[in-house]
Parts: sequence; structure tokens; C-alpha cells
Amino acid sequence: MTTPSSRNLAIAAAALTALLVVSGIAPFDRITWLMEVAPVLIALPLMAATHRRFPLTTLLYMLIFVHAVVLIAGGAYSYARVPLGFWIADVLGVDRNPYDKIGHFMQGFVPAIVAREIFLRGAHVQGRRMLAFLSICVVMMVSSCYELIEWAAAVALGQGADEFLGTQGYAWDTQSDMFLALLGACTALLLLSGRHDRQLAVLRE
Repeated sequence: MTTPSSRNLAIAAAALTALLVVSGIAPFDRITWLMEVAPVLIALPLMAATHRRFPLTTLLYMLIFVHAVVLIAGGAYSYARVPLGFWIADVLGVDRNPYDKIGHFMQGFVPAIVAREIFLRGAHVQGRRMLAFLSICVVMMVSSCYELIEWAAAVALGQGADEFLGTQGYAWDTQSDMFLALLGACTALLLLSGRHDRQLAVLRE
């Protein structure tokens, strides 16, 4: 199936809406929750408004759903306190909750396929190497913009931005965040390009 049915999309949207509502009842920090789930609050209405005239591939809808769940969990607990992160820290034997690094990996993994789909369907790019290069460039632009937003939040909110930043005292947090986004983008393009191409080919027909 190259693109999900309207019924399946409605179920997925309802599930994300329910998760948003539950996560927003008593989040660890209200401002952090709002800033972390803001991409979901923007993406859901946008996809609802455009899904008939510009339906996405099933692969991309699935990736966006998973990314949204990662963001919602991070907003509910704050990234430094997500239980899954503590479990991963125990398994890896590290002191720092690494859940925020999952978020930044996804920040590269999913937007790489978003950019790829837009570039291919709009015939904006020719050549496989240029397509991969520009998709990665889009990811790094998104990642750098997010880091600028974090910096602006730190300046505007002072100590109140600590939960949103989630640095946990790590001096190289910004650089490692961007590296994880780059790694996510490269991983997505290496693993999913073939499957993505097949779904796009059927969608064009």
C-alpha cells in the first residue's frame, strides 16, 4: 500500500490527538511541553488539510507518526526524565539520560525522507547524489534552526529553559545533537531510499 486509506489516517490522527491530550494533562513542565509538542501541533492540521490533494507515502506517514510519539513523550516528561531513556542509560552503563539523542536522531531520520519525497514528487532535483546531498542539507538546516530556537529560549527564559534544552551539563550538547541529526539522515537515506522509491513509483501511476 503506497498511501494509507482515509480511515487509517483518521485512526492515526486520533491516536496522536489522544496522546497529546494525555501528555498535556499534567506534564513535568508546561512551557517545555508546549515547545516540544509544537511540531506535532503544526504538522497534524497541515497534513489533514493537504492529504487529499497531496497524499504522502505510507512510509512517510509511518515515520511522522513515530517521530510525533517521540516528541510527545519528550514533552510530557521532559527529555532528561523519559523512563525509556533511564532504561537505555542502565543498559549502556551511562550516567546521562540519552532520550534527547533519540529525538535528535529522529530529527534527521524523518525530515530526510520528507525532503526526499518533496524533491522527487516536485521534480526539483535530478541525480541520486544531488538528491541525497540536498536532503541532508535540509536536515542540517532544520537541526541548526532548532538549536537557534533553543538558544533563543535560553536567552528569553533563563533558568526556565533548562528542561527544554536538556543539556544535563554536557558541554558539547549542541554539536552532538546536530551530529545525531546528520547520522539519522544518512541512516534513513541508506536504509529506506529503495522502499521509498517503490512507493513513489506506484503513487505516480
